[in-house]
Amino acid sequence: MKNNTEAIGKPVEFKVHRAPKTTRQYERAGDILEWIRVIEKHGDRLVFSYFDKKRNVIDVTYAEFAELIRKTAAGLTEAGYAGKRVAVIGENSVIWLASYCAILASGGIAIPMDKELDMEAIEGLLESVDAEAIVYSASFNGKFANAMKAHKSLKLFIAADPDEAEAANECVLSFEALCAKGELAVRNGYTYPAVENRDKLAVMLFTSGTTGTSKSVMLSQKNVFSVASAAAATVNFYPDDVIVSLLPIHHTYELACNLAGMLYGMHICINDSLTHVLKNFKIFKPTALVLVPLYVYTFYKRIWSEAKKSGRDKKLKLGIGASKAMRSIGLDKRRDIFAEVLNSFGGRLEKIVCGGAALNPRMIEFFDNLGITIYEGYGITECSPLVCVAPYFARKYSSVGPAVPCCQVRIDGERMGEKGYIEGEIQVKGDNVMIGYYNNPEANEAVFTEDGWFRTGDVGFMDADEYVFITGRMKSVIVLENGKNVFPEEIEEYLGNIETIAECAVVGRQSGETVNLVALIYPDYTKYPEGTANGVIEKDIEAAIMAMNKTLPTYKQIKKIELRSVPFEKTTSRKIKRHLLK
Repeated sequence: MKNNTEAIGKPVEFKVHRAPKTTRQYERAGDILEWIRVIEKHGDRLVFSYFDKKRNVIDVTYAEFAELIRKTAAGLTEAGYAGKRVAVIGENSVIWLASYCAILASGGIAIPMDKELDMEAIEGLLESVDAEAIVYSASFNGKFANAMKAHKSLKLFIAADPDEAEAANECVLSFEALCAKGELAVRNGYTYPAVENRDKLAVMLFTSGTTGTSKSVMLSQKNVFSVASAAAATVNFYPDDVIVSLLPIHHTYELACNLAGMLYGMHICINDSLTHVLKNFKIFKPTALVLVPLYVYTFYKRIWSEAKKSGRDKKLKLGIGASKAMRSIGLDKRRDIFAEVLNSFGGRLEKIVCGGAALNPRMIEFFDNLGITIYEGYGITECSPLVCVAPYFARKYSSVGPAVPCCQVRIDGERMGEKGYIEGEIQVKGDNVMIGYYNNPEANEAVFTEDGWFRTGDVGFMDADEYVFITGRMKSVIVLENGKNVFPEEIEEYLGNIETIAECAVVGRQSGETVNLVALIYPDYTKYPEGTANGVIEKDIEAAIMAMNKTLPTYKQIKKIELRSVPFEKTTSRKIKRHLLK
């Protein structure tokens, strides 16, 4: 194995985009009880705002939320489920988060579930981890009828908002009744049990493979809260920031950011529907967002689409040029020049943390030009999930930054990459790395090195400043007949620069002894007049790809394209399901 930062030849030096370094305003927490003590100190500050059924905004203070956690934990204890394995499923909500925290605080094991899975898969996964109870939202009322009769492990069903039929079922306990039990117990002196071992199993998550290949990731409280504290230490957020929660809360990325945000004392507004996102931005006026790349691309395309519709696209381009010129002499007028664009995000948006997949550096530069700073991060479920984040005070476009304070990163490889650095698998060691996969010794043996490092399966390199750059996934690598490796993610980044492409994926197709790179394309149909024939669209995109090919080495060039009429199927973290591609 080569030294992590050893470069062969003349390595590329990446430009550093610097900003003033500021003091982080937060308290660390090492476990759920320390975390609760921190949020209790925030008192009457708003922690959540959400919509009720009539779309009235309801506010919740930190003191109220802390009390709800206490009542829920006490209620679980009174119901006989302290220390048990309890699942949570449903839309992002105060009840979801309170339940998750209360399960941990009562000594139990929390099992966040993906609400988008079908019921057969949900029930099977819950059985595979021996879940004993589940808290579920109103959208699941009636859906657990079969499980209530015959599930092998589930015994208690806690309904957040039961309808009449649900409330009549003897297996069901309403969340309100659970809290009533807890409130009485609190009045009688209930206290949280001590966290005696932070390394003990506390959370069970499922990787986002197919239900047949999905593995259960076991995390400890040390894992979860080392990441929450590391995020708070490295991300340029403040107590007065307002964020809108858009990503599914069962996903470790969104959950970790929520836990970290509450260490700051931030205000978290819960989005009720993807169709209401821009409307909700105008209501909540966020200063910051936590996103995956798909949202960034969507916002980028919407900005240009709206500009073109109103005939202001030339004005937008001129504004960007003028803004750059003024900034070069120390004059920053971005928020004045682009006020109209910024108003579509509520008028106060200043920063975005983006993770979950690689982001085209053009997006970072574009939003920077508008006055919105994007900080890239990198993580994986098995690392709770945070591994790296770009420092707000010294960003390098294309890099996800150095390792966060709770872990170390190394590159396991021998091959020199095109940038002049050793390229190989990204491996991680630290407080964020999972206990292991549940009941899966073969997978555990495969995913840890002999000296105890976690193998991410992602490929990248590390520069002389220990900034990590991701180039692809080992599983998705395409091996050509000449032995060269092509990472589809890299080619997809180039394709993403073509404005008429909405979504794309690159696959390798065998043709005799040759492996050809084929681009599967979902066009941005809004870029063409209504009724444009598919043949015309295909020729237009093909011409753009042929022009792109001229900028790439021969072995990385696309040989064929295939248009799709529908978007790609995605995970709830908005990644294309590559295993479905052919």
